[in-house]
Amino acid sequence: MKVIIGGLTLLLLSVLALMIVVKLMPWLAEEYYDPMFDLDMNSSKGWLFFVHPFVLSLALAWFWRRFKGLFHGSFWWRGFEVGVVYGLVATIPSMWITYSSLAVSLTMILTWVAYGFFQAIVLGVIYAKMSP
Repeated sequence: MKVIIGGLTLLLLSVLALMIVVKLMPWLAEEYYDPMFDLDMNSSKGWLFFVHPFVLSLALAWFWRRFKGLFHGSFWWRGFEVGVVYGLVATIPSMWITYSSLAVSLTMILTWVAYGFFQAIVLGVIYAKMSP
């Protein structure tokens, strides 16, 4: 159940984040019109964008179940720690290789890094609260 709750929460936050980026940083949103991005939701893989929050939720649920004993303190602090660990282990290395191999701006990469940390912290807090 927590995987579904986490996935739905991240899906809603991702849509909200998209709207915020379009409003606050329209020049950054314009970078997504590059042919490198497949934004056609009618394409064979357009639906994958909407499944990503659930994939991340499932992965971090496993991580939480396996390693939650290593995190101490309030559920807020434990969730924050999980997010930071995930960010350091997964987000930064994947964004490093993305920036070094694809034509995306540093600003875009930094927003992806920040959002990756944010997503993981949100899931960490949800899991720490639901499954202490």
